[in-house]
Amino acid sequence: MRSEVLRRELHAPRRLEHPLASANKAASIAIVIVFVLFWAQYLRPQTLGGNAGYVLVSGQSMEPLYHTGDLVLVLKHRSYHPGELIAYRVPKGDPMAGAQVIHRIVGGDAKHGFVVRGDNRTAPDVWRPRPRDIIGAKALRLPNAIVVLRYLRSPLFLGILAAAFVFAHVLASGRAREEETA
Repeated sequence: MRSEVLRRELHAPRRLEHPLASANKAASIAIVIVFVLFWAQYLRPQTLGGNAGYVLVSGQSMEPLYHTGDLVLVLKHRSYHPGELIAYRVPKGDPMAGAQVIHRIVGGDAKHGFVVRGDNRTAPDVWRPRPRDIIGAKALRLPNAIVVLRYLRSPLFLGILAAAFVFAHVLASGRAREEETA
């Protein structure tokens, strides 16, 4: 019986892959590679060795341009200048040490620390961040991104995601069985 199955497999006609199917596979692989390279160069978080920082705006200090729930992508730069919107961590030794603040540079320098202030404030911040405290300068703003982030963390979305993985697994195992029997 086993030798007959082996003989059938050896003499079975081979299916040729359609040229368009192999081109689609190659294009898909190329797109994934380009996306991964783009992410690694521009969007990789600083915690993973990249230049990007992600800051969620909270409060009214940056109104009318930035509102609570906006997500701001900031990128690390070699130098910063007045007028730039930066995100920084409150320096060590302060009761709020480690908190992230996103405000505009209104003066100062890298050596003595930058003077920063929220667009909706009249007085500058009490902190004078130096380059080592700065997460980065604004590169992109995603308005009201908190809505999307809340949805991505919701039980409904997580349930849909789990169901999609189960469906894909069942579909893939069904195809594998079909190929075994063919």
